[in-house]
Amino acid sequence: MHAPTRARFLIPFLALILVSGAAPARAQQSPPPTQPASTQSQPAQPTPPTQSTPEQPASQAYTLPPAILAKAITLTRLRAILAFGGTAWTILVLLLVLAWRWPAALRNWAERITPGKWRQGLLFLPPAIIFLTVVSLPFDIYSQHIQRAYGLSVQSWPSWTLDQLKGLALSIVVMTPLLLLLFWIIRKSPRKWWLWFWLCTLPIIVFAVFISPIWIEPMFNHFSPLQQSDPALTVRLEQLAHHAGLDIPPSRMFLMKASEKVTGLNAYVTGIGASKRIVVWDNTIKKLPTNEILFVVGHEMGHYVLHHIYKALAFTALVLVVLLWLAYVCVGWLICRFQSRWQIRSMDDWAALAVLLLVFTCFSFLFSPITNSFSRWEEHQADVFGQEAIHSLVPDPQVTAQKAFVALGSTYLEAPNPNPLVKFWLYSHPSISERANFAAHYDPWLPGRHPRYFQK
Repeated sequence: MHAPTRARFLIPFLALILVSGAAPARAQQSPPPTQPASTQSQPAQPTPPTQSTPEQPASQAYTLPPAILAKAITLTRLRAILAFGGTAWTILVLLLVLAWRWPAALRNWAERITPGKWRQGLLFLPPAIIFLTVVSLPFDIYSQHIQRAYGLSVQSWPSWTLDQLKGLALSIVVMTPLLLLLFWIIRKSPRKWWLWFWLCTLPIIVFAVFISPIWIEPMFNHFSPLQQSDPALTVRLEQLAHHAGLDIPPSRMFLMKASEKVTGLNAYVTGIGASKRIVVWDNTIKKLPTNEILFVVGHEMGHYVLHHIYKALAFTALVLVVLLWLAYVCVGWLICRFQSRWQIRSMDDWAALAVLLLVFTCFSFLFSPITNSFSRWEEHQADVFGQEAIHSLVPDPQVTAQKAFVALGSTYLEAPNPNPLVKFWLYSHPSISERANFAAHYDPWLPGRHPRYFQK
């Protein structure tokens, strides 16, 4: 939860550059954007782990009291409706605006004012971004309503609105030159634009990951050195980093004042190179024991040690080039098929932006199971690393990790047994049930077993 939700129309198209580009730094336990937390109830108590196998039912390691369970099931359904409904709404709106020829009308207006292509783009793109942001507001507002209703968000509506305006301004500032570049490349190379633009995006993705913790995240949240607020925890985290083989000095450990806006628990790694850092939410420090915080941060350190940032960057680049090629094929066909109906002349027509967004929305949705499967694979590896990293630093790594997952699941009201299709399509992390069950029974230091990332 670094920045407020962007317009759903901007996320499918080139969000792979701005959002997915920062995905390697995703938080270990971040819920879906619409996932609200419990009201002020206490986290459910975990079942003590037994000497059974990981194939045992996950509910043995993660359970919720009946009243909270009913809320979790309802909210899980709401989250799925918001996720799938948001995509359907995006597609519907894009089809309607194309049928009503609004993109063509906006293009005609820009052409009447100036003959210059660049100036036309400067006139066309910001209003288009603003319009699409406004169209997405019903889902954004309802999502925030749910978070407030169930106690996940404590942010006031004026503060939330200010964050939305910041996000809109950021979208205009970043997306306008990026789209200008895209259409310039399309005009210069109509057949290979997808390849040249992909090559241009690669350094942009890396740059976005680098600058995000320095310039972007502080626009929405307050950060301070962790050593100033909790020197004891900083010492423990230094020990953990040394044990994990990482050199992360206290100067790169930060406290985020999340309690000003949310009640959830979180910690994450972010940045790359000189901007690399560990961030712990103040809610996490208030609500989790130190040993469980060590596991959460150990998981995050695993993302660095296992080179997940670079693997995710490579995976993002691979997905992006496929999507851009599909866009080249499908957008060209759609414009030829509906040229007269939509009044879109060619691929380099500013009005073709709506068609590009439509194609990216559809294919991004279809690619979701692939990208989320990759993410779940990385997250499971980091879970294993985190549990192995705290071995010898906490009395019982199995119980510590299980309790951390139970606290996270009950805080965010994740149902113990989510729908398999929803999990397959939407979950960027394994379910809390799977993670808690694995943690409760994973002990590679038993005779005949071997740790995956640490030697005995």
